[in-house]
Amino acid sequence: MKLLFIGGTGLISSACSELAVQCGHELFLLNRSSSAKYSAPKHAAVLQADIHADTAHLSALLADHRFDAVIDFIAFSPQDIERDISLFQEKTDQFVFISSASAYQKPVKNYLITEETPLENPFWEYSRNKIACEEKLMDEFRANGFPVTIIRPSHTYGPSQIPSAAGSWQHPWTLIDRMKRGQPVIVPGDGTSLWVLTWNEDFAVGLLGLLGNKKAIGEAFQITSDEVLSWDQIHLEMVQALGQTPNVVHIPGDFIARFDNDAIGSLIGDKSNSVVFDNSKIKRFVPEYNCKVNWSEGLRRSLAWFEAHPQFRTIDGESNQLWDRIIGEYKKAFS
Repeated sequence: MKLLFIGGTGLISSACSELAVQCGHELFLLNRSSSAKYSAPKHAAVLQADIHADTAHLSALLADHRFDAVIDFIAFSPQDIERDISLFQEKTDQFVFISSASAYQKPVKNYLITEETPLENPFWEYSRNKIACEEKLMDEFRANGFPVTIIRPSHTYGPSQIPSAAGSWQHPWTLIDRMKRGQPVIVPGDGTSLWVLTWNEDFAVGLLGLLGNKKAIGEAFQITSDEVLSWDQIHLEMVQALGQTPNVVHIPGDFIARFDNDAIGSLIGDKSNSVVFDNSKIKRFVPEYNCKVNWSEGLRRSLAWFEAHPQFRTIDGESNQLWDRIIGEYKKAFS
């Protein structure tokens, strides 16, 4: 197939790009520039442009192309979707939008999340924007047959990202550094809420398996691991992998949000909620989808990657100060 990835060098999309090339697809990446951590695969063609700005340049780049599938990894607003519909209405047989499982109802009324779980997140603007994007695409599908497929990943990670409940997304080594130094780390709530982590290469198998499948048009799919862990189990695995002694402070999410505005969305509107995903739909459409990398293995792969790439072992000083302040203020309540 002839594929266009909008993005293609990010945490999730880089794994999809590598798999697409391995599968023999003709891959084009529409990208402003290569990621510092992930570069375009050797056999992928790069169309260099800023999709958020260069409208005339984009039209010229795409003029002679038609794609079997277009996947947009970096659309976050309804305006992005309006642009995509305009650009690709006549240029693809399938348009894939990467949404987010954070769009699901918070808090959920049923612990088992399926594609039919309502989309409603009053806490996080990011999630509400993803919901608005989905609605616009489905309206266009119903009205004009726009060939959309919606994908909802949950907490997906890879070599360059070590996930946590209260960490630094831009500088993930910060939390590892705290653990290595024996400093306390925050686990929201009492640590028993459930969470799902998905290795990026496993996600890629599910996504690539849907491309070119006409039955996937007009459908939404969640692509996640079946491994369900508590946040205490997730952090304990990190401590054990580092050979350290646990030093965890359990703090309620609403207390954390008093000091960290971002926690209102990413924590209260997402990670504080227990999630268990029913992946039966993606497995029906893509029988080969089966997550092979569990958290224990994925974590150690990520730690090895950071050890081999010391330039990315950066520390977020502001987050360190914020966490120390939150822990200090919380302990005062029990002094």
